[in-house]
Amino acid sequence: MDTGKILAVCDHTLLKQEATWEDIKQILDDAMKYHTASVCIPPCYVRPAKTYMEEAAADGREPVKICTVIGFPNGNMTTASKVFETKDALRDGADEIDMVINIGRLKGRDTEYVLDEIRQVREACKDHILKVIIETCLLTRDEKIKMCGIVTESGADYIKTSTGFSTGGATFDDVRLMAENIGPGVKIKAAGGISTLEDAEEFIRLGASRLGTSRIVKIVKESEA
Repeated sequence: MDTGKILAVCDHTLLKQEATWEDIKQILDDAMKYHTASVCIPPCYVRPAKTYMEEAAADGREPVKICTVIGFPNGNMTTASKVFETKDALRDGADEIDMVINIGRLKGRDTEYVLDEIRQVREACKDHILKVIIETCLLTRDEKIKMCGIVTESGADYIKTSTGFSTGGATFDDVRLMAENIGPGVKIKAAGGISTLEDAEEFIRLGASRLGTSRIVKIVKESEA
């Protein structure tokens, strides 16, 4: 697969706690240079990133969409706090939202809570893209299948494998399972641990429409160097 096609579905990501504004600006510059699908950055940097993108557009550069994370990385905040975070991020200029489900509620079989929470965030998102992080490394196979149904019912745009901050990231088996169980109109984002172009290509072949990764751009930059 052409490298440009892989980059075009990457959410170029930097969510580390120690990330500085200078680090984020580098991510923004790289994303614009390599035409990634978006940048995925912490909420506190959304507003300055939006301004930076607007300035870049005024200078003739092609801006990329800004994605941020909600309830990240543990997901066990209240629903009200996630809704507030979402509205705040959109006011600051976010184009896409990646939210973490309440994993404990799912494991406690309180699926109505999980569904209602996603629906409330979906409503807060309005016409913006919503991706739902289910943290596959912490779920059983049955729980993953259950979440495919819940995400489909919620009206979210994507089901996403992982935060990258837990015990594991995306796997081929999980993406294959999602592709077999999501409903019409729901897309898949694989994230966490995607470290080679070959792995990225395989995730796409298995059904992922987005990849959450920082390493693909780094690989391309290193090959150019």
